[in-house]
Amino acid sequence: MIEIKTKRLTLRPLGMRYLQTAHAYASDLENTKYMTRLPNQSLDETKEFLSSSDREWESEKPSFYEFAILYQNGHIGAVSLYLNEDRSAEAGWILNKKYWKQGFAYEAASGLLDFAVRELQIRHFIAHCDSENAASYKVMERLGMSRVNVSGGRKNRASDEERMEYRYELHVNQTALSSQ
Repeated sequence: MIEIKTKRLTLRPLGMRYLQTAHAYASDLENTKYMTRLPNQSLDETKEFLSSSDREWESEKPSFYEFAILYQNGHIGAVSLYLNEDRSAEAGWILNKKYWKQGFAYEAASGLLDFAVRELQIRHFIAHCDSENAASYKVMERLGMSRVNVSGGRKNRASDEERMEYRYELHVNQTALSSQ
């Protein structure tokens, strides 16, 4: 089992064992107001997502990595990496709102990107966020990512309101993240 440790956090494969805690943040409208595929409308939706994550962890060569973020042995969110055919990867994260503004998203994302550079040889990272999600794009900037595009048409699943989307990218060498 893959496990990533940071100063305060442990990242472990996200799956069905985190059903209740994942559903708590994935179904909360305030918690997901900037996400395009959330909030989940039912526990069954969360089960379906976690089942697909479990199946992917069983793959010989996963196409994505979903990690549970654990703080003091409690599940507080998730961080993900979706691999692209061009050897780039898209990173994302979500935290239960009870844990916002404590540096956990940055710490988890930094640990994940470091893992991706060392273990998967990924050198190009992409991330997207709602233009109004300052907390998320500040994490991207703190990771060393640069805003490369602004586009329209972003919508939260629970809203018809269109917003702007930021795209960030990061190109790294082997040791760049380890020294942060």
